[in-house]
Amino acid sequence: MAMVGLFWIVEGDVYIGAKPSGLAPGVRLTPEGVVALGDGQAGYHLWEDVHALTVADVPVKSLKRQVGALRDVALDTVMNLAMTVGPGWVDEAPVMMTVCMESPDGDHELSAYAAAAVGYSPTEVDLSRALLSRLTEGAATMATTLAAMSEWGRAWEGSSPRRAEREALLRGWVG
Repeated sequence: MAMVGLFWIVEGDVYIGAKPSGLAPGVRLTPEGVVALGDGQAGYHLWEDVHALTVADVPVKSLKRQVGALRDVALDTVMNLAMTVGPGWVDEAPVMMTVCMESPDGDHELSAYAAAAVGYSPTEVDLSRALLSRLTEGAATMATTLAAMSEWGRAWEGSSPRRAEREALLRGWVG
């Protein structure tokens, strides 16, 4: 499994944001359509009905966000050492992103957790949004683009690639 831009790719599965677990919200992209997952947002939208797809509320990487993450890790470590009960410091949940989708039956807002702890680089956000737009251009474009992402996910071994490689992958998939 790996994070590339706003996408979480697990073997052949492609998610916007983090892959959901249990009842957590999430959005999966399949060759047939967009699948809303999690409690309170079940739904399936065929690609032919998806006219636009974008993501709002994306946490963008900044120095302030990075310092905040380091502070939280340090504080969590101190709390874990001081308390024998175990981890008890919970600062906040991951950032929730809004996946905005336009279809003939109206606009839909789906939720997905961000996978990047300190946010995404501005370049990755822009390339990811361009890729989402490309997926709505037509069946042939969507099929080849999503197939390329899935194929990469099945072949990839290891953790998420470094930023330069993630950006190169996104540029390749955008075309």
